[in-house]
Amino acid sequence: MTHPQCNLAELRRLDVDHHLPAHQDYKLMRDIGGSRIITRADGCYIYDADGQVILDAMAGLWCVQIGYGRKEMASAAYEQMLELPFYNTFFKTAAPSTVMLAAKLSELLGGHLSHVFFNNSGSEAIDTVIRLVRYFWQIRGQPDRNVMIARTNAYHGSTIAGVSLGGMKPMHKQGGPWLPGIEHIMQPYRFGEGLGEDPLAFAERAANALEERILQIGPEKVAAFIGEPVQGAGGVIIPPEGYWPRVEAICRKYGILLICDEVICGFGRLGRWFGFQHYGVKPDLVSMAKGLSSGYLPISAVGVASHIVETLREPGGMFVHGYTYSGHPTAAAVALKNIEIIERERLVERTADDTGPYFARALAGLARHPLIGEARSLGLLGAAEIVSRKGTNERFGGAEGKAGPIVRDLCIKNGLMVRAVRDTLVMSPPLVISHDEIDRLVAVLRKSLDEAEPVLRNIQAPPP
Repeated sequence: MTHPQCNLAELRRLDVDHHLPAHQDYKLMRDIGGSRIITRADGCYIYDADGQVILDAMAGLWCVQIGYGRKEMASAAYEQMLELPFYNTFFKTAAPSTVMLAAKLSELLGGHLSHVFFNNSGSEAIDTVIRLVRYFWQIRGQPDRNVMIARTNAYHGSTIAGVSLGGMKPMHKQGGPWLPGIEHIMQPYRFGEGLGEDPLAFAERAANALEERILQIGPEKVAAFIGEPVQGAGGVIIPPEGYWPRVEAICRKYGILLICDEVICGFGRLGRWFGFQHYGVKPDLVSMAKGLSSGYLPISAVGVASHIVETLREPGGMFVHGYTYSGHPTAAAVALKNIEIIERERLVERTADDTGPYFARALAGLARHPLIGEARSLGLLGAAEIVSRKGTNERFGGAEGKAGPIVRDLCIKNGLMVRAVRDTLVMSPPLVISHDEIDRLVAVLRKSLDEAEPVLRNIQAPPP
């Protein structure tokens, strides 16, 4: 609820005067008079201070798997706070909820990822991954094996380490220099980088880019490859069949570690507990966050394979890494309750067998719209590509990023929260979404595209 001492105008003034929102244009926020104030949420809907009801097709920020307003989650936090609100894991100590969550995650990960290191965000999990990987090779007597390979247009967080590892050019333009020892290869984005190419041939070409880069660098210098099973913030880029098994085979061939960043894909989003399970690969490390607690409290984790843990144990001595809130007891209790709800309501299976296929069929209908070049989904992760000419990947104005924000803003005005990644509308609704809500989601998308079309047709390409 809105703070009793502040009306909406005052909240927005304070927002401009004192708050720096994440990933924002601060001049724009000043000029429009502040943020949209979200006051409450329930199920798949958010409510703003102006009284607008918005279907949240982004699940907050790819994370609210179980939907909003779950009293069980609040009770879990309340009960844990009364018993033990916080204690650290630095002093050879651990809380019961922290230990139980580690064991549960190892079970869900399939057992070979036997141990878990806790952090507070996906970005922190990536920092932990980098340190673990490089420390692992130091212990193995190969300190020069410290190069990590990621993909262009990959998002792995907003810390210095996360931005370095990620491959997003707009982020690389701000705040460098970046960590050394990071390389990037092509992404498996067939619509953008292989339109019309045979899917299997494109999958092989994209995966072989990894082997080519390993050989350029020298296998003895490469520590690991990291990738999201499906690139989320990059535009819901779903790799073609055969890509991930080929990537895994290359990693094994050269003895480098395979890391799956499951911050978005984990906890049922693709119809399996984790995305790597959908693709049938066996990573050495897994980063996770978001759906771990459905966003109810900040928590993240890194799953670590048994062979890495045994290597860490061999020399003894301290791994000098961690955070005040690593394994926070209350966040762990909430995460355990979240997993319990997902299991009890069979949301992973429901996504695989029911709502995921229904979502795919609904998006297939949207793909017939004259502005949509491709609509794709896997589980409850979807995207729609806006193009200026059907059957191509040509963009309005001759460059990416002009159409997406226009359609996104119309969607929000019409009661649907989606995100525009350049000219790709991306969606990640709560796993509790119903068929009727999926129908509403697609209907608002179609309406907004119809409203945008006259505006977009007037956008001129820049002169040559």
